[in-house]
Amino acid sequence: MPIDPKGRTTPGFERHAFVCAHERSAGAGRPSCLPKGSIDLMKELKTRTKEKNLEGVRVQKSGCLDHCEFGPTCVIYPEGTWYGLTSEEAMNAVLKHLETGEIQPEFIIRMND
Repeated sequence: MPIDPKGRTTPGFERHAFVCAHERSAGAGRPSCLPKGSIDLMKELKTRTKEKNLEGVRVQKSGCLDHCEFGPTCVIYPEGTWYGLTSEEAMNAVLKHLETGEIQPEFIIRMND
């Protein structure tokens, strides 16, 4: 049986953030998150979670989350909360959510606004 190199005894994370890294081809009818700097934002979010020593939190890139119009987009599980990483304030809100588990309603994606 393999041994986890980080010493974990169960799989999974307390919170898991996915940041869209999708890139559509030139001339596509919809935007995508990668050209909006999503990889750099994901790296920054990952660095900031490590600086805060947030255990049980994982930040990683994802394929298309299919809401690039609101992006760069980020979804946090297990809550299933969707954020648009469109400002420093939104980044701070996502970091706070990862740290405390508190949803930051003023920064979630709203489909009908």
